[in-house]
Amino acid sequence: MGSTISNSVINRLPRYYRFLGELKAAGITRISSRELAERMGITASQIRQDLNCFGGFGQQGYGYNIPMLQTEIGHILGIDKLKSTILIGMGNLGRAITMHINFETKGFRLIGLFDSKESLVGQVVKNMPIRSVETLDEFCRENRPEAAILCIPKAAAEEIAEQLVNLGVKGFWNFSHYDLGFNYPGVKVENMHFGDSLMTLSYRLDNDKIQ
Repeated sequence: MGSTISNSVINRLPRYYRFLGELKAAGITRISSRELAERMGITASQIRQDLNCFGGFGQQGYGYNIPMLQTEIGHILGIDKLKSTILIGMGNLGRAITMHINFETKGFRLIGLFDSKESLVGQVVKNMPIRSVETLDEFCRENRPEAAILCIPKAAAEEIAEQLVNLGVKGFWNFSHYDLGFNYPGVKVENMHFGDSLMTLSYRLDNDKIQ
């Protein structure tokens, strides 16, 4: 099924999940596509088209059951099956990600932290010791992480990524500014570029007709 779904639809699913969670927290148990569309700033037909890609979940005259729809979208996103994950690079960004992201609500379980700086090795962050990158092979062979978060310099990313792919890592959340997906077509990658996002905002500010 996943191969026939467009990236634009997949990219909207987490937003649906988040909005439904906010509605559920507010004690709202059902909502129409029109009401949900108004809250999210998209069209009701877009919501229906997106959800119909996965079979559709609404009932005519009733709308969507919010807890059930959120659970179904969570299942589609795979967040009900935790993927063992390691993080490489415990500088400011890596430390912030470790401390402030609730991985288990997003489908991941952080099991290891690594850095190349000896001064950081042994420090404990969120009840996990920072390990030396020299122990990556042994750790991965023992614990078989499925995903890796890269918070390392661009120059180091290719070598580390290749090492991890050879150790069985199948997915990367990549903050290194090295676009891994070009070299590893069989591996799932989310390349994160904060600068790209900021430049997009610059464009939107200079082109106020863009929605």
